[in-house]
Amino acid sequence: MKKLIDLLTEEMAKGFEQAGYDPALGKVTLSNRPDLCEYQCNGAMAAAKQYKKAPFAIAQEVADQIGESRLFSEIQVVKPGFINLKIGTAFLADYLNQMSREERLGCENIGQGQVMVIDYGGPNVAKPLHVGHLRSAIIGESIKRICRYMGYQVIGDVHLGDWGLQMGLIIEEVRERQPELVYFDESYTGDYPKEAPFTISQLEEIYPCASAKAKEDPVFAGKAHDATVKLQQGNRGYRALWDHILHVSVSDLKRNYEALDVTFDLWKKESDAQPYIPDMVEAMKKGGYAYESQGALVVDVKEETDTKEVPPCIILKSDGATLYSTTDLATLLEREKLFHPDAVLYVVDKRQEMHFTQVFRCARKTGIVRPETRLLFLGFGTMNGKDGKPFKTREGGVMRLETLIQDITGAVYRKIMENRTVEEGDARETAKVVALSAIKYGDLSNQASKDYVFDVDRFTSFEGNTGPYILYTIVRIKSIQNRYSQLEGRREPVLRGCESSCEKELQMELARASEVLEAACQEMAPHKICQYIYDLANGLNKFYHETKIIAEEDQEKQAGYMGLIGLTRTVLETCIGLLGFQAPDRM
Repeated sequence: MKKLIDLLTEEMAKGFEQAGYDPALGKVTLSNRPDLCEYQCNGAMAAAKQYKKAPFAIAQEVADQIGESRLFSEIQVVKPGFINLKIGTAFLADYLNQMSREERLGCENIGQGQVMVIDYGGPNVAKPLHVGHLRSAIIGESIKRICRYMGYQVIGDVHLGDWGLQMGLIIEEVRERQPELVYFDESYTGDYPKEAPFTISQLEEIYPCASAKAKEDPVFAGKAHDATVKLQQGNRGYRALWDHILHVSVSDLKRNYEALDVTFDLWKKESDAQPYIPDMVEAMKKGGYAYESQGALVVDVKEETDTKEVPPCIILKSDGATLYSTTDLATLLEREKLFHPDAVLYVVDKRQEMHFTQVFRCARKTGIVRPETRLLFLGFGTMNGKDGKPFKTREGGVMRLETLIQDITGAVYRKIMENRTVEEGDARETAKVVALSAIKYGDLSNQASKDYVFDVDRFTSFEGNTGPYILYTIVRIKSIQNRYSQLEGRREPVLRGCESSCEKELQMELARASEVLEAACQEMAPHKICQYIYDLANGLNKFYHETKIIAEEDQEKQAGYMGLIGLTRTVLETCIGLLGFQAPDRM
């Protein structure tokens, strides 16, 4: 199904062509003067230079050629040569009724046949999820859903940090605390215990303790380094202990991500890329890409067009150790072998942009990815408190993600109970749903690359540009539909031509759905959907306040109203699903 704006452009293009002008001049855009018209075409202004003719005369000729068009209720030419357009009500109603019958609201399958890997989440094992992990999870999950909706085959990968010195630090700290454990007995040949020698709470205390100790105790730091080497060389006991660390951590991570309604298709780890590294490094050497610089192995990735310095990509340190760049390149190699992706998107902190610039260039230069593979970086800004600094607990520490969710849920629950619209048991479940909308919408309504202030009071408000406001609008529609279902002699809801300005405004907003969703997909921009559904919710509520719906005596007109609000609910629920949350039945 074609987008509304494309149909309007096609109609104007015919008018330009029939008047003897280039049809490409018929491009239609949303009006920048909504008080005068709904859409506009400025092609006559450009045509004036090309055809050396007054733009007003050209615009009038085009308008005359189009004449009585079903698409437009009014075509007005205004000086110096603008063509103002108003959409025909019957045409608009037919378009929306077709849209309601189409799969995916009439969106074109723009991603058909394309495979996309999205790398998001990126937590480290043995560490709790904190608010710093929130944006990657929320943005990545939404983009995954949007791209799938638009036809892409999307593979979401959490890409766990499970390799390197952090593992050695944990293993050495466990050894010092429990040296009698069988994992540290070099002569042991039996099976290792199935139960981990620590809980997630203990594990989360062990790492920061070991990290702090290593900074003050060179001997401990050296032992942790040796433990890391032993692990990476395949020490049997250390590998068994590492498996326990992974199992305990991943179980807790999955529980926390489930609370956010964030899921991953793959739980791949840095360690999964390790087997690819030796051959990859050797290929870089043989291909003449990698060379030694100050003892390290590097690949030059600077380009003549660079306006700032882009350092070489370091593949191996002087002691032969790998880095994040090494692992990221090997992971790209693994993804190419496993999935042959058309695009790989990384949703990470924008401060990592230089790192990924180096990795992407190195991957292309050395042939790790095909020339046509799109390597995409979506860098997000910082989530700040009201003081403008990174969001913290009241005590000044980094807030755990589950604590944030609990705090937001509590705030929503109190607001629901103040209104006393639902029973206490239902209120607690509703609060979880609404809290998730507050968190996700509060984040996604901002452009990803920008820092934003996480304001609990504002985000949990049932008024204004918030997730709870969107949900409240959907619940309002559900309530009207429930009341309508009880009416005797009711008719099947079918959207009809509008009669009032608020009804047409709502219909016009609905007609933009596929255009917005396609733009959100192509630009990887969930905030465009947020702005759209806020405008749509405002349009619905304005229509509700200015229109008698259930009290309307004309059954045909009433059925038209119900068709309109039914499609509005469908669009709103589709969009919040793409953002990663859902609506309750009552609030």
